[in-house]
Amino acid sequence: MKGSTLPLWQAYQDTQFLLTQQLSIDSSFAIITAHNPLGQIMTPCQNRLLDRKLQYEIESLSVPYRALIGTAADRKHMEKSWAVMLSRQEAIKLGFKFNQNAIYFVDEGDLYLVPCHLKMAEVSLGKFIAKTQLVNELPEQCD
Repeated sequence: MKGSTLPLWQAYQDTQFLLTQQLSIDSSFAIITAHNPLGQIMTPCQNRLLDRKLQYEIESLSVPYRALIGTAADRKHMEKSWAVMLSRQEAIKLGFKFNQNAIYFVDEGDLYLVPCHLKMAEVSLGKFIAKTQLVNELPEQCD
């Protein structure tokens, strides 16, 4: 693994999630973003366009989904994301299609960091609910 990728992989493990309502942990779902493909920081305009494309793709799958924000603990970096009711394999394919280094997967309340483009081992991150915060509305400005 490249030395420059290791801090990014660690940052992914420290991600927290902002939600407007709790998600059911009785079912499995993926958390996917289209922002900053392959870890390259894009402009807000570019990220919004990528996000619209991802939302369109998710809608075409006819599965339940909900918007949320993936954020660094200090809130200095945020990415619009989608909780999507997909299998792990389908989610990995979608993350790969949108050039994501990794996605998150929630299974029976447990959160996993799952690589797509990175050649890393999947990492268990503990309970999903411990990484969430309820907010009245999602922040408008995301990276």
